[in-house]
Amino acid sequence: MTPFAELHTLPRQLSSPAVRDLAWTLLSPPLLSAPPCPQRHPLAGSAWADDPQRLQAWLQALDGDDRALQQWLATRTSRRLGLYYESLWQFALQHAPGVELLASNLAIRAGGRTLGELDIVLQDAHGTHHLELAIKLYLGPVSQAARDPAQWLGPGCEDRLGSKLAHLSGHQLPMSAASDGAQALAALGVGPVQAHLWLAGYLFYPWPGHSDSPTGANPAHLRGRWIRRRDWPVTGQQRWQPLARHAWLAPARVEAGQSWSAGQFQAWLAALDAQAPAQLLARLEPDGSGAWQEVERVFLVADRWPHLPER
Repeated sequence: MTPFAELHTLPRQLSSPAVRDLAWTLLSPPLLSAPPCPQRHPLAGSAWADDPQRLQAWLQALDGDDRALQQWLATRTSRRLGLYYESLWQFALQHAPGVELLASNLAIRAGGRTLGELDIVLQDAHGTHHLELAIKLYLGPVSQAARDPAQWLGPGCEDRLGSKLAHLSGHQLPMSAASDGAQALAALGVGPVQAHLWLAGYLFYPWPGHSDSPTGANPAHLRGRWIRRRDWPVTGQQRWQPLARHAWLAPARVEAGQSWSAGQFQAWLAALDAQAPAQLLARLEPDGSGAWQEVERVFLVADRWPHLPER
């Protein structure tokens, strides 16, 4: 499902946070192996797919001098995680050998109103493609219904895996084949396209407890755990640290002077509002070079999650 499985450890070997996120974006496995709509890696038709070491060399060089990536990201005004993820893909596709990025965020309009956008339109050795890109983190239920994608919730409870898949297959992907989408593509000189999904992210399983994976889940999907405040264990000298939302992609790497002690984490935890939104935590271990690397990630949620009072 990804042409770069041999490079899966590369993000951890990079030091620039933005380049780590870029590498994670390109190399991480999809959440699903059997989604309800066609799925394709955006770089499947690139020269990098035929020579993964060439991609590795590009990422390592960028890690040594990330100014081009930083300049590109500086032009992006939104801090939303999904748009950051799309921006990383746009940067990569502009540089990928054998790929021509024809459009990104192509607005589809009719009668003076916007019906939606096509995330990516590209051309490669395999044809012309419309790609919808998504980064999602879903928490599984403590119940027998875990196979149902509708039971997998986003940390803010405003999103469900089942609803996202229905929207992708029923609205976003068909847009490029509908008459208004075809007109927008024709204005670019593009004829019929093949529409595909690429859905990446993490699935989080209850702790304590057990949850099956949702139907169609990729056996190699990235995973974590989630836990309610009342169940948080005494962790001794383990190093835990909250991750800001923009740092939810690649596994965290924290420099020695920025890592929290166990006491700092306990003080933060004691001060955290009982009804605070879900907090993504990383457990860190030293990597032998003076930095700390994420070895596990956990969502800490309120005791009443997902049934939170209105704020």
